Amino acid sequence: MRDWSRDGTARDERVAAGRVLARGKAVHRDDAAKLLEALLKPGDRVCLEGDNQKQADLLAEALTRVDPAVVHDLHMVQSGVVLPEHLDVFESGIAKRLDYSYSGPQAARVARMLFGGKIELGAVHTYLELFARYFIDLTPHVALIAAVSADRDGNLYTGPNTEDTPTVVEATTFKNGVVVAQVNEIVDRVPRVDIPGDRVHFVVEAGRPFYVEPLFTRDPGAVTETQILTAMLAIKGIYAPYAVKRLNHGIGFNTAAIELLLPTYADRLGLKGEICTHWALNPHPTLIPAIESGWVEQIHSFGSEVGMDDYIRARPDVYFTGADGSLRSNRAFCQTAGLYACDMFIGSTLQIDLAGHSSTVTTSRVAGFGGAPNMGSDPRGRRHPSAPWLKAGREADPDAPAPLRRGRKLVVQIGETFGDGNVPLFVEKLDALNLAEKLDLELAPVMVYADDTTHIVTEEGVANLLLCRSPAEREQAIRGVAGYTEIGRGRDRAMVERLRARKVIQRPEDLGVDPLDADRSLLAARSVKDLVHWSGGLYAPPAKFRNW
Repeated sequence: MRDWSRDGTARDERVAAGRVLARGKAVHRDDAAKLLEALLKPGDRVCLEGDNQKQADLLAEALTRVDPAVVHDLHMVQSGVVLPEHLDVFESGIAKRLDYSYSGPQAARVARMLFGGKIELGAVHTYLELFARYFIDLTPHVALIAAVSADRDGNLYTGPNTEDTPTVVEATTFKNGVVVAQVNEIVDRVPRVDIPGDRVHFVVEAGRPFYVEPLFTRDPGAVTETQILTAMLAIKGIYAPYAVKRLNHGIGFNTAAIELLLPTYADRLGLKGEICTHWALNPHPTLIPAIESGWVEQIHSFGSEVGMDDYIRARPDVYFTGADGSLRSNRAFCQTAGLYACDMFIGSTLQIDLAGHSSTVTTSRVAGFGGAPNMGSDPRGRRHPSAPWLKAGREADPDAPAPLRRGRKLVVQIGETFGDGNVPLFVEKLDALNLAEKLDLELAPVMVYADDTTHIVTEEGVANLLLCRSPAEREQAIRGVAGYTEIGRGRDRAMVERLRARKVIQRPEDLGVDPLDADRSLLAARSVKDLVHWSGGLYAPPAKFRNW
């Protein structure tokens, strides 16, 4: 007869082995590696947090010190591969297989290790996709997480960078897994209970803050005039005609430029209150001037941003905050909000092909793409109408009966025709396809698929792909905004002009935008110091952004 409590018994055995090193739930940081040796078994699925920004760095380092003869061939299932230690465990054989979403700082090393056979790749997921699999077939046996503080009972306070923690803990604890939390300090009483203690088995006091990557900070001083021009075109050619109020901005200087133009250029267009009121967004410092100018009503965040804590605490009408005043972020909830409740995603990419597929993966860098495929996809499960969604649906399918016509989420790729190092944005074939061929992957790591992409914005103009009626028109619309790249030079000039006459392509002059007006004087803040002034001194930027 089957024993229906095998998983629970296995968990209890792990916990009992770990308790040898614990006082209550507390384990000394010097014993962290021994604790992991006691808890882990070869082949375990392990979630090491590993978020977009927040890192359980002490536990990551401890995992590199376990004996590979005892702990080996782990299957790592984690959002972010960010720290060197995240890959060191594969070099030593402690880990073997990887399912992840994002690896920005380690992208080049991930590529080398994949090609070198050091990592067995499961898949490059979107955040929501990976979270979903935690509850289906990638449920962690052990989760190694990070929090700000814990009390003696193991109740956790995650602070502003809650991020992935509730999702990871929920999947692990309620399926008989073991949760180990790294905390900055153990206190008598936590400011608020973000994770109840009965879901946490062990607590390791690090004695220092966990690492947080200032991923969303952009120095206004580095915004170029070309980026200002693309921002003007996006505002005039997309934000205004669609009246987009609910949106998400991807990471990058192009979207930072848009945020800095809201209180100036967009205000002169009379768009205040008509666009950009409700956001799924990390606390971007470049949005401070728009918030202070009364543009923004509400922001829900995936995670926090270094230096924004005091500002967020002082603006609870805008941000979601707890009783203690700190931000309550949650990546799973915010990804869902960005997928279903937002009418537009606008972000940047490294490559766009002739159909409109895009990817940030190249043959030398396997960066993943985090939440962009969720933000940048048309959710076919959506059922509530909104003006931008309906307008985009009419453009895409004008002949369908209105009550049955699906709306469309606006998915916009914005960038310059030539990127860093004069590398062209537009290509005949994505490097992601070459990568799939070399690694024998069944699915190429495409970030945003062509059938989701509705608009492309470059300094050459705006291409509205919703209005294209054939693959040939779509290709020429893309070539038409590709500038002097090889792709752009291969355009059919006659067809491009016909598309322009139909407003499929709109040049700056068609939108009433003079490129000579794209000047840094348009930016509401031209330096990080300006952002601090706008915040009333509440924003405390990281040291590397202080140049005064």
